[in-house]
Amino acid sequence: MIPTAPGGPHQNLAVDHLLRKLESERRPIRVGLIGAGTTGRAVALQLGLRVPGIRLAGIANRTAAHAERALHEAGLDRVGRADTARAAAAHIEAARVVLTEDWRVLTRCDAIDIVVEVTGTVAFAAEVVLDAIEHRKDVVMVNAGLDSLVGPILKARADAAGVVLTHTDGDEPGVAMTLLRYLQSLGLKPVAAGNIKGMVDHYRTPDTQRAFAEKVGQDAQKVASFADATKLSMETCVLANATGFGVGRRGMFGPACSDVRELARLLPAEALLGGGIVDYCVGAAPHTGAFVVVHETNRYQRAQFEYFKLGDGPFYVFYTPYHLPHMQLMSTIGRAALHGDATAAPLGAPSCEVVAVAKRDLRVGERLDGPGGFCSYGLIDNRAAARAMNALPMAMSEGCVLRRAVPKDRVISFEDVERAPRTLVDDLWDEQLRRWTEPDMAKDGPARALADVPSVPGCTAAATFG
Repeated sequence: MIPTAPGGPHQNLAVDHLLRKLESERRPIRVGLIGAGTTGRAVALQLGLRVPGIRLAGIANRTAAHAERALHEAGLDRVGRADTARAAAAHIEAARVVLTEDWRVLTRCDAIDIVVEVTGTVAFAAEVVLDAIEHRKDVVMVNAGLDSLVGPILKARADAAGVVLTHTDGDEPGVAMTLLRYLQSLGLKPVAAGNIKGMVDHYRTPDTQRAFAEKVGQDAQKVASFADATKLSMETCVLANATGFGVGRRGMFGPACSDVRELARLLPAEALLGGGIVDYCVGAAPHTGAFVVVHETNRYQRAQFEYFKLGDGPFYVFYTPYHLPHMQLMSTIGRAALHGDATAAPLGAPSCEVVAVAKRDLRVGERLDGPGGFCSYGLIDNRAAARAMNALPMAMSEGCVLRRAVPKDRVISFEDVERAPRTLVDDLWDEQLRRWTEPDMAKDGPARALADVPSVPGCTAAATFG
């Protein structure tokens, strides 16, 4: 049984102390990893390096060979195959890593403490996450597509089950949220947060990105979604829903600059002070990571900030100059399992959505090919604006067929398409729409903003953010 901090004897210990304690007592947090693609293999590798107090207990993948490769690269050679949860538990108790082609073996196994979902899918991932929640497992989603689409309703399901659902540190939303919460704990007022990007080009396709994708060993369409703003929009949507922030305009401002600190003067003050925004910058040093902008009006505090070379205000930029998903995920696992603390999770109602936009002139009868494809790119927009247009969410676009032409750079609506065959995601989307209608947004959405960003009872700042 993993000790929990709030109300327990270790409530004032930071995560790293508790993890070392679990290591010394040989009671590690046991992780079930669902997915063995590029990200899954990296996570398995990190766990194979013997992270204190955390162990890879099992890995599930539809193609066993990919899971075998992940375990081999991680140096994990004590492996047992299982096709039932009971058999998996027996292997785990014998200190063997479970390998299975059936993900339910791990989501339903009593010897698994937390499930990490790294499938890179939307519909399939929704099944995994819901099954884990129903079987009282904490869940880490390394999945901006699913989280940006139906994260709020999944969080509501997790709350009802009494488990943690969280996005991960290391991905930009988690990096930004960890920094933002830390700054809040110092008494500062965040008014913006987001990503530091190297480039954005809405019209990149798998063809333009193929050579780079081959070089880094990734799928060309996935890499195209990184370049065309789709992944960026999904990540900032996750952050928006976790803070209650909105966007200053569809797609964000995204100023180009040489240093991230220039955002203090480049982002519009009226947007920052109108409830807070998520955004990004392009080409700025340190060229990776995430930022948070705070607002300070006290002249004595501003004098202190100027003395410490943060500028003359009233806006100040703080940033984390790296993001390492497979490594920083370990912090999220520890925080969730030990403190019941989500790194980044929706506050309640959706604040923003990611809408599908035509990448070129689209003809009647064309089938949309989803994120990073040849047909469309995703842009973040405020939820109210997206629903007013009945916009098609980017994460639901794949497989939809155009029943009327859509010109380049126009938002695609539900009226424009015949929808793809129905899946669990459609049910979750409909449930989310029913739960949070527009009249509810004023009391359970962006207006909550940062006032309700969760804190952990009985924990020090070090325990919360360690």
